[in-house]
Amino acid sequence: MSSTWLAFTIDRSKKTPVFEQICDALRRDIRKGTKPKGTKLPPTRSFAEELGVSRSTVVMAYEQLVAEGYIEGRQGAGYEVCVVETPEIDVVPAPTGLNSLPPEDAPYGFLSGNPDMRLFPYRAWAKTVARVARKRPEDLLVSQSLQGFPALREAIAEHVREWRGVRAVPEQIFVTAGSIEGLELCLRALSKAGDPIALENPGYQPMRRQVEAMGMRTVDMALDDQGACVPEQEAAFAVLTPSHQYPLGGTMSANRRQEFLAWAGATQSWIVEDDYDSEFRFAGRPIPAMAGFDDLNRTIYVGSFSKVFSSGLRLGYVIPPLALRDRFAQMLRRFGSRASVTPQAPLAEFMQSGEFYRHLRRVRRHYGRRRAFLLEALARDFEDIGAVKDHQAGMQIALHLKPHLNDRHIEELAAHAGVTVQALSRFYAGTPKGNGLVLGYCGMNEEETADALAILRWVFDQR
Repeated sequence: MSSTWLAFTIDRSKKTPVFEQICDALRRDIRKGTKPKGTKLPPTRSFAEELGVSRSTVVMAYEQLVAEGYIEGRQGAGYEVCVVETPEIDVVPAPTGLNSLPPEDAPYGFLSGNPDMRLFPYRAWAKTVARVARKRPEDLLVSQSLQGFPALREAIAEHVREWRGVRAVPEQIFVTAGSIEGLELCLRALSKAGDPIALENPGYQPMRRQVEAMGMRTVDMALDDQGACVPEQEAAFAVLTPSHQYPLGGTMSANRRQEFLAWAGATQSWIVEDDYDSEFRFAGRPIPAMAGFDDLNRTIYVGSFSKVFSSGLRLGYVIPPLALRDRFAQMLRRFGSRASVTPQAPLAEFMQSGEFYRHLRRVRRHYGRRRAFLLEALARDFEDIGAVKDHQAGMQIALHLKPHLNDRHIEELAAHAGVTVQALSRFYAGTPKGNGLVLGYCGMNEEETADALAILRWVFDQR
């Protein structure tokens, strides 16, 4: 049912409640000035009849807008638009499709590595948790092994074998509280204070901070068109993202992988493979993990469920070579594990039942469409701003800006306008050698991305 006063149509196929759709439409009109201060809103009863909804639905929408300061009610005179002191989007083209915005500080967020939790299979997950709670409630509270729930380790072994070509047995798998704890376990097991640790530059800055906090020295590995460059000096180990380099994208070439394995063998060093989002590849077959390429000889494989499943579970895993298994177990006994016990048994059952893979296939379809939409929009509307290289994988795209633009200045301006972006220069240690924006595309749908890009385009035009 459409409204002539608002010129919008209620979409009953949406999950967004009807009163929120009315609120969204009114907000848009007020923000773009088509309903200026003093404009009378239709009486609730006649407006409800026009929209084909109950009067209580319209009353609820009006009361919400009163609470937000967009309209005010006058005794016996109905409702009218009042002044909005700082409209979020007055300075840009009116956005469309403002439904179910992600819960970020800014209305829109191009945050890399953030899954869209609106796509999470909540009902299927709740049923799995409830089933475990009925049959084996102790599994939700009592740890059976410091290495992690045995059935989850079995499920992980099957997952990495089928998806990443890594042959591992459950006994060599360690469940962790995400990839950072996995790296910490590697640092404790393989190095001591003062040892050099080779890190990609640019790279994942929380990992660099963890290395420095534990008293190790960092050795920067520059990047070229084949991936990270082999360090010119010895290091206890090198941390690599060979399947999809973070944050630039790109896959390490087979030749470069061989060079790293030869380096590790010659220097008796190790390679830690951070395989953070390799499940998201959108062309061809997934590229085998380096640990599979190496058959877990000199490579320690680190994986995480934060990107592919849920950032809230905070679960990951480390798979060292069997020769290092006892050393890792000793470190775990000494320092303990921070991995939560409660989600491990349900996650094992979720993976074994196939629900995990149904979810993974579903979000891959969504993210693939969002990636294609973003790439098309950047090529069409931001050609004068910079360029992107499509690596057909991952959860983020690097927009390389033209030299006269300053990525940190753009980051700041965009934040003030309501869009969160990440300056590429912040991913570098020392003097930045890159100037761009790292745009995560998974957390917003196409409508939200279009709104965010409209604001970002305005930021570039007004800088």
